[in-house]
Amino acid sequence: MIAFLRGNLISKKDESVILDVAGVGYELNMCAISVQSLPALNEEISLYVVESLSMYSGTVFYGFINEDEKELFELFKSAVPKTGAKKALDYLAKAKKSLPDFQNAIAKKDLKVLTGIFGFTAKTAEKLANALKNKMEHLSISGALKIKTNGISSDKYIQVQNALVSLGFKNIQVKNALTSLENEKLTDKETMEDLLKITLKHLTKG
Repeated sequence: MIAFLRGNLISKKDESVILDVAGVGYELNMCAISVQSLPALNEEISLYVVESLSMYSGTVFYGFINEDEKELFELFKSAVPKTGAKKALDYLAKAKKSLPDFQNAIAKKDLKVLTGIFGFTAKTAEKLANALKNKMEHLSISGALKIKTNGISSDKYIQVQNALVSLGFKNIQVKNALTSLENEKLTDKETMEDLLKITLKHLTKG
C-alpha cells in the first residue's frame, strides 16, 4: 500500500494533480484548497497518500498536504455512515477552513458553527457531530484556533453573518468586517441591531 509519495509536480487541475515519481505518473485527487497551496509545476513536492478502490475506476489515489488531513479523511470514511472516499474529501475540504476549529466544534457539538462557518447542512452537521463524538481527540491536529467571534456568541455571530449575506454582501466581505469587530471591545450584551449597525459601518468604510 502506498502511503507517501515524493516527486515532481507535472500537472495541476482544480481537484487533482499528477506527480512524476521516478518516471511513473501518479494522479491524486485532492481538495481544491490544497491544490491551490502547492508550488509551481516541475517543483518537487511530497504528499501523504490514501488508496481507495472504485468499482468504476479501479484503484484511486487521494493526496494530502500533511498527516492531519490524511487522518481526518480516513476518520470520515471509517466513522461516518455512508461516507465513501469522494464524500470524505468533500467533508475535508470544508473542515480545512481550520482543522483545529473543526475539531473543537465537533467536541462541543456546536452545530451552529458547523453550519454557519464551515458550511455543512444542518443534517450533515448533526451526522458528523454524532459519528465523530469522542473519536477526534486522538488525532494529532496541530495549530491554534483561528475562527474568532470577537466577543460575540457564535449564535449572534452567525445570525449577523447570514443577515448581511442575505442583503447582498459577499461572504468574504462579511467575515472580514466581523473580524474587524475585535477592536470594538464587545461584551456580548449588544443586540442584533447593534451588531448589524457596527458591522455595516465596517463594511461601508472607505
